[in-house]
Order: sequence, then C-alpha cells, then structure tokens
Amino acid sequence: MNHSETHNRSEPAISITDLSFGYEDRQILTEVNLAVYPFDSVCIVGPNGGGKTTLMKLIIGLLTPEIGEVLIFGKRPEINKKLIGYVPQYAVYDRQFPISVKEVVCMGRLGGNMTGRYSTEDWDRTMHVLGEVGLAPFAERSFSSLSGGQRQRALIARALASGGDILILDEPTANIDQESESHLFELLGELNQRMTILMVTHDVGFASKFFKRIACVNRRVVIHPTSELTGELIKEMYGGDFRMIRHDHTCSSEGHRHD
Repeated sequence: MNHSETHNRSEPAISITDLSFGYEDRQILTEVNLAVYPFDSVCIVGPNGGGKTTLMKLIIGLLTPEIGEVLIFGKRPEINKKLIGYVPQYAVYDRQFPISVKEVVCMGRLGGNMTGRYSTEDWDRTMHVLGEVGLAPFAERSFSSLSGGQRQRALIARALASGGDILILDEPTANIDQESESHLFELLGELNQRMTILMVTHDVGFASKFFKRIACVNRRVVIHPTSELTGELIKEMYGGDFRMIRHDHTCSSEGHRHD
C-alpha cells in the first residue's frame, strides 16, 4: 500500500529542521527548514555551489547533518530509504556491456541485496513500472540502444521499482530534447497523483508548468509558490542576472519580461 495514502496529509513526507552542513572550513547549508507534504511537487533551484546537490544527499541519507535533522515520514532517511526513489543526474554505464532495459530497471529491486537474484515479484514489478513509463515494448532491448529520453524514463522506472512514495530527480532534463522533456513532464504529472516529487533543475522556466512550489537554495532555503516566479525573483535567487528558458514569458538578461 502507498505509504502516503496511510499517512496524514497534514504531516510532512520530508521534514528538515534547523539543518546546517559544511565540508571542512566551507559552510554549504545554514539553518535550513523545509517541509514537503505528501503529493507535493517541489522544484529545487539555485546557483552552482549553492547547496542543491548537498541538500539532495542529506534527504536521501548519503550525508548526515552536522546540526538539525532530516526525517522521511517521521523517521531518519537510513530507516525509511526504501520510500525514496532517486534518479541521479548522470548514469554511468559501459555502452558495450550487454544489459537489457528490464535488467537496468530491476536493479531498483535490489535494495541491500547485491546478489542479483530476483524473485517473480521483482520481475512483475519491473514490467509494471516499464508499462507506466511507456517502455514495456523495449524491455528486452539493450539499454545502450535507447535514446536519451528513453534512458531517462528507464531510470525513472528503476527508481519506481522500489515501490517508494517519494521521487527525487537530479537534473533529469539535462541531456534530452524538448519533445522528450515534454513527455517527461507529462509522466511526472501522472506520478504526482500518487507520489511526492522533488526535482533539481537549472531549467527554471519549466518550473511553473508543473511544480506547485519552488525551493530556492543558496546556503539557506526559501520556498515560493510558482505563481511568484518573476525576473526579479530569479535575479535574487541566483545572485545576479539569469535567463529564464522554455517559458511562456522569457526573462531577458536585464531581468525585464517580454512576450
């Protein structure tokens, strides 16, 4: 059963309280407070080095806060990590390695079991999520034969295979064309009906087409409704001029809006 459906919607799926984190003498995040609720969709934006990737690693449990805490449905990430599906920015793989699409997706079922032995339930779940992302006909194909957009959907399927309730994506539109990007956001819209979705992106303009809220990360985290996304806000978020792209209204480098 979907954990989100059994959980009070007024209680956060992800709760970050008074969090600070740094590497040696460099402070990355300071006094971060953030609540993401079941079935929310949050776009995480900010300048390079502002702490976006670090924040993701803290949520997933790859890093531990120096101060404060991160909770996933009320428990530490290492306890509830199976409730999170993660799609990394880059998937490193050997193009010559003969691995099929369904084998890549079924890796999402491994969890702590690295024996590679899958059950009938694992394969059934794999084919189910391949159907969800529109790749069931490609299950037996080589993963390396897929287009960039298809590979991205296969990696989302791998994240979904674990059966979690939170989907986190790191720059999923970085290496795909505009048509594939549109299909990606259609898919995310469908998944958001049953999952909480967080996405790190530099494509700020697309945020208002899908996400309910924007989390601006630059050492601290400030949340805005997407309706507040303006040229001036973009400049404030990025500490300078920044061009909005793929948006109904384009922001010029001077921050003025035009049709």
